Amino acid sequence: MVVQLVGSADRARARALVEAQGLSFEEGFDDLVGVFEGGALVATGARAGDVLKMIAIDGEHQSGGLLGELVGELARLGLAAGHQGLFVFTRPQHAPSFEALNFRLLASQGEAALLELGGRFEAWAQGCRRALAAGGGPGDAAASPVEPVGAVVLNANPFTRGHQWLVEQAAARSSRLCLLVVREDRSAFPFEARRRLVEAGTRHLENVVVLDTGPYAVSALTFPAYFLARGAPVPRIQLELDLALFGARVAPALGVRRRFVGTEPSCATTRAYNAAMHRLLPGWGVEPVELTRVEAGGAPISASTVRAALARGDLAALKALVPEATLAYLLSPEGRAVGARLASSQGRHG
Repeated sequence: MVVQLVGSADRARARALVEAQGLSFEEGFDDLVGVFEGGALVATGARAGDVLKMIAIDGEHQSGGLLGELVGELARLGLAAGHQGLFVFTRPQHAPSFEALNFRLLASQGEAALLELGGRFEAWAQGCRRALAAGGGPGDAAASPVEPVGAVVLNANPFTRGHQWLVEQAAARSSRLCLLVVREDRSAFPFEARRRLVEAGTRHLENVVVLDTGPYAVSALTFPAYFLARGAPVPRIQLELDLALFGARVAPALGVRRRFVGTEPSCATTRAYNAAMHRLLPGWGVEPVELTRVEAGGAPISASTVRAALARGDLAALKALVPEATLAYLLSPEGRAVGARLASSQGRHG
């Protein structure tokens, strides 16, 4: 029988079992459950939002049905919490065990695999395809048979003149451009605001269709590393899995044949992502296109530069860095509130 683990003693038992299986115990979860036999904890698992993690079963009990019992209870709890589907990140060799429990393998790359329970991906893809079909206009793929469908993925935190230039260049090289805004709301600016600014800043481009990534962008902030060996290169594994998800699932679902990014002169993580994109995406039939970023004041325009200017109230800098719609938002009460939070954060850590 699967039970909730709520006390400190049970949590300590769960930690011991997880670590005995060569995994890491990660704090930050909504549910922690387990199975006891003869007073000993023999199986445990956790749920953080829509992600199942830290599923560990004592070696002597791994041949039974405990995995199914754990996953079944965690799925019940996740659905009761309002999630329409669930994800699990695991080692590729363990993926078949979850597939036997009706999970679908979304992507596998190197040391990590991502699986999903429920039909959310196809529902998300169908919604995107409907939006693309409704886009119409002279950018319709039928009107430009030479150029393939392209994609740009943006966090747009917030949308800058640099982003706008990248989208304009990508749109000129695409029959249709899928502009995917990262939905995850862990940015300084909320998703709905980021999407509105992207739409306003690209409205003049008739072959651009603004979509959102849904949950199908593997974030470094939410990627669970509990199943990786101590000292594993977690950022590299995370970004490669994100690219595998894009190449194996997102690109085919949307008909994308090119993915556009800007060059990255300062952020090592983004440079590593771009390098991995060139290495991996061609294997899924997607051509990476890296464009030199536009500059202002002799430096590449970046969202971090915009946030810094907003935090110090530098209106002149903002005018040079962002389109009119973004500037209007930054000067609105909502935008000024974000600026105040950024300034406060810089004051605490500066």
